[in-house]
Amino acid sequence: MTIASPRVLTHGVARGTIALLLQPLSLWGGLHLDDGTICDVNHPQHGLSLAGKVLAMRAARGSSSSSSALVEAARRGVAPAAIILARPDPILAIGSLVAADLYGLQIPVILFPEDAWHRIPADGEALVDASASGCRVDFAVL
Repeated sequence: MTIASPRVLTHGVARGTIALLLQPLSLWGGLHLDDGTICDVNHPQHGLSLAGKVLAMRAARGSSSSSSALVEAARRGVAPAAIILARPDPILAIGSLVAADLYGLQIPVILFPEDAWHRIPADGEALVDASASGCRVDFAVL
């Protein structure tokens, strides 16, 4: 299944298994920077690895320091490959831009239409291709 209408916040191409979160997550204090797992003990998906995955969550939670956490996760090789949101989050977009500038690592951040959110497969894989000319997301069920 292909979705061609997402809005691009930051550019890049990424492929990975989908990590579809049930609740918002703050990367600052919620993401273990040594291994990329969710370390927020109150999050229903505590322990889930986001490293190299296409992170899909309707919204991020909390801290402006999430941008720093995303950059550090990228430096350590444990960041999500891409981030799909339903609501804009300038903090995560800034983290993605800084990771690209400092380390040459692109983590595309895109906005997926809320009315199509149900089309993201929980057990699937995604290819995100986000550029200045638009965005295409291909989903495959595993």
